[in-house]
Amino acid sequence: MFQSHETAKSLTWHAARKSINGQMSYPADSPSWKLLDDKWPEFGNEPRNLRLALSSDGFNPHSSLSSRYSCWPVILVTYNLPPWLCMKRKFMMLTLLISGPKQPGNDIDVYLEPLIDDLKSLWVGIRGVYDAHNGEYFTLRAALMWTINDFPAYGNLSGCVVKGYKACPICGDDTPSHRLKNGHKICYIGHRKWLPINHLYRRQRAAFNGKPEYGIPPEPLTGEEVLHMVENGDRVCWKKKSIFFDLEYWKYLPVRHALDVMHIEKNVCDSIIGTLLEIPGKNKDGIAARLDLLNMGVKTDLQPEYGERRTHLPPGPWNLSRAEKREVCNSFYGMKVPEGYSSNIKNLVSLQDSRLLGLKSHDCHTLMQQLLPVAIRSVLEKPARYAITRLCFFFNAICAKTVDVSKLDKLEEDVVVTLCLLEKYFPPSFFDIMVHLVVHLVREVRLCGPVYFRWMYEFERYMKVLKGYVQNRTRPEGCIAERYIAEEAVEFCTQHLSDVSTVGVPSSQTMEVSKPLSGCTVSVVDQDLLNQAHLYVLENTEEVLPYIEQHMIHIKTAYPKFRKRTKWLQDKHNSTFIQWLRFKVQSELEEDNHGVSENLRWLAAGPNMAVPLYRSYLIKGIKFNIKAQDDVRTTQNSGVYLLAHTMQVASAKDKNPILSNMGFYGVIQEIWDLDYQKFTIPVFRCDWIDSSGLVVDELGFTLVDLSKIGHRNDQFVLASQVKQIFFVDDPMHHGWSVVLSMPNREYNDVIGDEVLGDVIIECEPFTRGMPNVDTFDELVGELGGQNIRGGCEDIWIE
Repeated sequence: MFQSHETAKSLTWHAARKSINGQMSYPADSPSWKLLDDKWPEFGNEPRNLRLALSSDGFNPHSSLSSRYSCWPVILVTYNLPPWLCMKRKFMMLTLLISGPKQPGNDIDVYLEPLIDDLKSLWVGIRGVYDAHNGEYFTLRAALMWTINDFPAYGNLSGCVVKGYKACPICGDDTPSHRLKNGHKICYIGHRKWLPINHLYRRQRAAFNGKPEYGIPPEPLTGEEVLHMVENGDRVCWKKKSIFFDLEYWKYLPVRHALDVMHIEKNVCDSIIGTLLEIPGKNKDGIAARLDLLNMGVKTDLQPEYGERRTHLPPGPWNLSRAEKREVCNSFYGMKVPEGYSSNIKNLVSLQDSRLLGLKSHDCHTLMQQLLPVAIRSVLEKPARYAITRLCFFFNAICAKTVDVSKLDKLEEDVVVTLCLLEKYFPPSFFDIMVHLVVHLVREVRLCGPVYFRWMYEFERYMKVLKGYVQNRTRPEGCIAERYIAEEAVEFCTQHLSDVSTVGVPSSQTMEVSKPLSGCTVSVVDQDLLNQAHLYVLENTEEVLPYIEQHMIHIKTAYPKFRKRTKWLQDKHNSTFIQWLRFKVQSELEEDNHGVSENLRWLAAGPNMAVPLYRSYLIKGIKFNIKAQDDVRTTQNSGVYLLAHTMQVASAKDKNPILSNMGFYGVIQEIWDLDYQKFTIPVFRCDWIDSSGLVVDELGFTLVDLSKIGHRNDQFVLASQVKQIFFVDDPMHHGWSVVLSMPNREYNDVIGDEVLGDVIIECEPFTRGMPNVDTFDELVGELGGQNIRGGCEDIWIE
């Protein structure tokens, strides 16, 4: 890595960047990173010293569901690199490949010993490492920050128990667990102890134990405490002493094994979807769950009633009627999302059975982030529905690329309240260990930084690449090792060649140009529309701004009676500026030393009357389509959002409008490529939603009526100015659509050394955050003491 000039330069990016106080956008901003700098200053003073993370998980190299073969790669990533590089395939180091056919289990420490020896050597220091960027030799050191695994592998690497009463590795002995008598499962309830002492929900009776909660939340054990407990034979929560404690610094780290948000989010989503739609194998409701409620003395009106042939279950607050199940499935079935946002949601819906089938991890991610709150807007009663929506709000907030540290305490309190609300409306069997681990996610964000550096999406994708290496089913590990070594050799050679794209970095990460994709037709457009597009280009070109000011002064001088009428002046400017600029630039060109640039000269001359029209256009890696193209496809790439500083008029008689930022939502109707002879400028002609067709509801959802079109005299926008959004039919209000935004998947938002981070726009759902607990009951109402849900069919079990 240090022998490549570009890579060696990137390895010190974290030290050259400018961090923003109170904001975490990179692991270097986290307390875990700073702890190593403070405790070992000689390590932190050298920015080239590496910070590593380790991930290991099993996969089936045969791509066969019937095979039990389990191969375990151990992968290292380097956090010194910029965020758009450090988690990419090119910089993932396959350090170990534990062969199958059986998984290593608790004996994984035996296989990890060579790697631990290397990490010890790296911590002491490797002398004589040549830095190609600075042209010098230095002593390289490296430290392992944490491991990233799914929950079963978490137990193998950390040595803690991840099953039974003590399944939570953070709570340990104080895990709030309860054995269900009939379900023979352990549920994890009683999250009110994480709330402040004077909180309203701590003074109220709990949903399950019927009494207030006065306990205190368990403090996570430090590494030194864990090491002391294990060495003294306390095996209640620990199966073994992890081999990572052989590293000198390991016991001092506040987070040694990170919780994987990807698997937690997927399991929580599966539980919610499976319970609402009663999917076999995923449903947390049933006869055993109802008997557990009866044994606990809560919601006794939901107990099962036995008949001769069938058992009757009264519908609970979490049950949907047949019509509601069809409505939820139809909502998912009709969703069209942008290309690259997720898989085709339509293929996951079974309308015949009213189920969602074959959900992958990323499908669950998109559901919990944005789609599920929209699909359930018109089903369930408000208390249960809003409790689920609050949980989706939490996952949407926790996955942000930039974290505001000042809001983490409020976010942590809100998610505890959300779990308490779910305890009120869902059966105890719903609360498995994955639901409980949600309460600890904010703590890890506070200590380790943004989530996307610590989830397993990138590692799972890399395992798919390794799986593709297998050609000989008899020796899968040999195939992987041979092809990995060959790829590393070829990749190392390409770093010394010019104009060669390297392996393992997606092309979208380096794409900065815009280009048309398909469907070019050249047409002579209407002159008024062409002038409208040309005027918009001029008003958004920096070189033209001084001329706009001169033209406004010229109008005020020529029409002194109207100099205070802002709207009249703006209309006069729009109708005369193009012609005035053409003559103004021509007169300046006739002078010596005129200073008119080549670009301004061609802009003033105007575009060609024959305009190329495209059906698709690529802007900085994002694909945009016209509405007609989306109508015949399964994706939706025609929605756009524009935040503009514009004139706002209160009414038609308003003569003194104000200038302020305003958001506009539109649909692309045509894509023009204005030809100015020497260069082209892509613009979108859009149907913009009128302000009368725009509403924001109490939860922060933006609703639009796509049939209400306004701004007919200002239809155009530069392709580089808009953000892609998409519209989903609102199941609650017919004819209206919910606005959802395309998540920003690019991490190279860097100008100089400043990280821009996420740009939050008005169309982003959940911008108002979660309702406060003080107003939540007023907002949603109460169930009125009746747990049986009215208007819902009874449940019969053969």
